[in-house]
Amino acid sequence: MDAVLLSSVHWLDSIGRSLREGFFMFWETLWPLILGFGLSGAVQAFVSHEAMQRKMGDHRPLAVIRASGLGMISSSCSYAATAMAKSLFVKGADFVASLVFMFASTNLVIELGVVLVVLMGWQFAVSEFVGGVIMIVLLATLGGLWFRGKVVVAARARVTNDSGHAHGPAENAALQNEPWGRKLRSKGGWADAATYTMADLTMLRRELVIGYAVAGFLTILVPVAFWNTVFLHGHGFWTSAENVVVGPFIAIISFVCSIGNVPLAAALWKGGISFGGVVSFIFADLITLPLLLIYRRYYGTRLMMRMLALFWAVMAIAGLITEGIFRAAGLVPKVHRTLIAPDHFSWNYTTYLNFVFLVLFGVLYWAYRNRERLGGGEGTALDPVCGMQVEKASAPASTEHAGAQVYFCSDRCRLRYEGDPARFASDKTDPSVPSPTPSSTTSPGANR
Repeated sequence: MDAVLLSSVHWLDSIGRSLREGFFMFWETLWPLILGFGLSGAVQAFVSHEAMQRKMGDHRPLAVIRASGLGMISSSCSYAATAMAKSLFVKGADFVASLVFMFASTNLVIELGVVLVVLMGWQFAVSEFVGGVIMIVLLATLGGLWFRGKVVVAARARVTNDSGHAHGPAENAALQNEPWGRKLRSKGGWADAATYTMADLTMLRRELVIGYAVAGFLTILVPVAFWNTVFLHGHGFWTSAENVVVGPFIAIISFVCSIGNVPLAAALWKGGISFGGVVSFIFADLITLPLLLIYRRYYGTRLMMRMLALFWAVMAIAGLITEGIFRAAGLVPKVHRTLIAPDHFSWNYTTYLNFVFLVLFGVLYWAYRNRERLGGGEGTALDPVCGMQVEKASAPASTEHAGAQVYFCSDRCRLRYEGDPARFASDKTDPSVPSPTPSSTTSPGANR
């Protein structure tokens, strides 16, 4: 009986320490999260990308650069990036160019780099951007050979039929086309920026919670001996080669995507994975199992399998090349961190910055809640499921309900809404859309 009691106490203590580790990882990266998402929201609100969407009809260098730029100023949420890539493809963008947009949207964004600097070190942040460029070059080069012919034609017909031809009202880009001085003085513009910030955080809250929690458990409960059996050690080049291949596999089965995989990357780095393995693991947020199922629904099984094969290869090769570059430059950290986050609060620069940015977050939240009063929200709507702000003209999904159009960031949210519209009758819904009632109808061609 005493042994059982002691065992229970031990497990409870381990769970408590794991949750504490996850929380302090979050605490260490709180101000970078707010800063990164805030900057991302401002970019999305003030930088026009409508013209770029019209110039992605092939995967030549200029189109790839445009697709990468559009991705960099978009949401870092993997689900939203996937939906937007499909929307671009439906509108006539080259398939490879739409995939480049998707890669840039999740790997070349501000918030990812800021969080990597704080949690893992500046080398990982730089490697993410260097490796991201390498990965996009590989994707554009190899994708032109791998994604071609009947399978892509069939995928375009599939998504076009699913999406129909209904589009929302024309985008109002008046503010985005104003001079920068006028943009930055616009209350409505800053309200939109706050809404984009809150929307991205809302979209990623699940990934963030799971990411920090799982990282805490991996750090505390998984012994180093386990990682030594998963990752090769002491075999030179073959160690790096094996690690960059295994990294994406862990991403696939972890179910955590977007910025939520950074805490897991920190735990893997502590466990002994190579520098390139960490890079390829972070890249692999676009091949987690839920996203693979979305690709299958969008484009069909054959193209989804091709995407998985090429994505995995590109992510692994980019991780390996990036490690080689950083080793040659002497920039690979010599020591794997044994302490990812502190185990108690202390009055240091992190605490002070967290309090400052929590105040800033409060201001952003107030602007988000009062966006109409401040003149924001023109040409946009709020996804009633996740709260994300979407442009009506380019919303990846929409449906008609109670005589009004409702817009969504992805088919995933649309399907959840249609399954139980009454559940989402809340203040997250766009004020221009009537409150949902149990009787819901979908407009022809609106299953986007």
